[in-house]
Amino acid sequence: MFKLAAIDRRRFIAGTAALGALTLPLRRGFAAAPKRGGTLRVSVDQAVTKLNPLQTRVNCEYLVAELLYSGLTRLGINMMPEPDLAHSWSYSADLTEWTFKLREGLVFHDGTPCTAADVVASFEAILDPKTASPALQNVGPIAQVTATDKTSVVFKLSAPFADLPVTLAYTNAKIVPAAIAKSGLARLDQQAIGTGPFKLVSFEPERLVSVVRNEAYYDKDRPYLDRIDVLVYPDTTAEGSALISGDTDMMVSVQPTEYARLKNSAGVRTLKVPSGQFCNIILGCDQKPFDDVRVRRALALTIDRPTLVDFVVEGYGTPGNDAPLSSAYRFYADQPIAKPDIAQAKKLLAEAGYPGGLTATLIASDKPSVRTQLAVAVREMAKPAGFTIDVQTMPHSTYLDQVWKKGPFYVGFYNMQATADAIFSLLYTSNAAWNETHWNNAAFDKLVGEARTTVDEARRRALYADAQKLMHDEVPSIIPVFFDLLGAQRDYVQRYQLHPRGAVFRLDFVSLGEGAPKRG
Repeated sequence: MFKLAAIDRRRFIAGTAALGALTLPLRRGFAAAPKRGGTLRVSVDQAVTKLNPLQTRVNCEYLVAELLYSGLTRLGINMMPEPDLAHSWSYSADLTEWTFKLREGLVFHDGTPCTAADVVASFEAILDPKTASPALQNVGPIAQVTATDKTSVVFKLSAPFADLPVTLAYTNAKIVPAAIAKSGLARLDQQAIGTGPFKLVSFEPERLVSVVRNEAYYDKDRPYLDRIDVLVYPDTTAEGSALISGDTDMMVSVQPTEYARLKNSAGVRTLKVPSGQFCNIILGCDQKPFDDVRVRRALALTIDRPTLVDFVVEGYGTPGNDAPLSSAYRFYADQPIAKPDIAQAKKLLAEAGYPGGLTATLIASDKPSVRTQLAVAVREMAKPAGFTIDVQTMPHSTYLDQVWKKGPFYVGFYNMQATADAIFSLLYTSNAAWNETHWNNAAFDKLVGEARTTVDEARRRALYADAQKLMHDEVPSIIPVFFDLLGAQRDYVQRYQLHPRGAVFRLDFVSLGEGAPKRG
């Protein structure tokens, strides 16, 4: 077993146990004290179909869940864990047991107390495969969760794990009442009973979700807003026009094609932050023709990655190399960007039994539109090598029901995760929550498994580097571009910062300044 170096241990303690102080410089960094009151109108580009926080899947659902529910920790702008329901935590010398201390006086929206028993029941539900929570494989190697008193929760792990305070901030690791967690999670499909900064007042999945300030929230200063309306705009242009006209106040996600128009609009402030968000071409490694690594390598060799940065995201991004870690990740391993090689791609196809070329159908959801742009670009780039690709675009709801995790060839879209382990365990290990590629590579699983249980920094870096190289060589999916995150807001919106994670929003820190419209 590796031991965490003394300097790393001190830094870790400084960055976790004393995190209350970390938020102070961020708050002081704003020019004016926040003003209380007002309604913020936020637009999203797809329906909020999942209200149950343990089962949310897309950004608009993460946003609403974050307004209504809390976790033990939350993820700061600096990608470090911050206190949420837990005000502090400690760990054993071997990093296999963690104790989290809850704040006193926590209550759910229905007025019932929130205690350690609710935390235990929530994690038991998350760790139950029947719940189908994406958090199952992403909260860490948790073996048992117990309550030693009303405000103390102990996590016993199956292996040493230094990232637990970060992984407990996962989007689906929210705390719900024990009674519901044990016997009635379906109730959360239409109701919201959390401890979050806002309370649900209306839920129309295809049109509008409205929340109001939770007066019983543990932080008596926040939230600053009285109300937030989350409005659904399926059409990207209409969504941008609503912000320009002042019908809405904020777009949490802006497509590159809209960014320039918004940037040149009076009263609008555009936002940008580098991220590990990406689209990938899913290659079903358990189905023909992509069960043959030569076919996967051939397709990867047709892709001009720098050109895709310009074509797909208008230059707002960086080239990818088929591993899901961008330079924004702590354990990113740099390697030369693969260059197109049509002759070699043709040779590999012929060796795989396709000397005359290969025909396949590539499915792209219509949300976000960048999926279709990527699919069309890949179709054109792959033609000279003998690939005949039919691109089919479908409504996002249909894609989720019929294609996602089922189809052999489609375009995925994923946010940056908090850690390297989180993105690998979400998508690419054999037991990943969303194991779309069915690559199921034992060597890769072993590398990721050892890295997540190793506390020696250099060893972890080497293991993750080997894992990334293996993905680059075997191409379970093609990841050609990492996106900058783009957003926009009216200039009277204050204290909002785009989060590099993509699925974190922190709207309880937002306030409205001079010029904000008066809304009833």
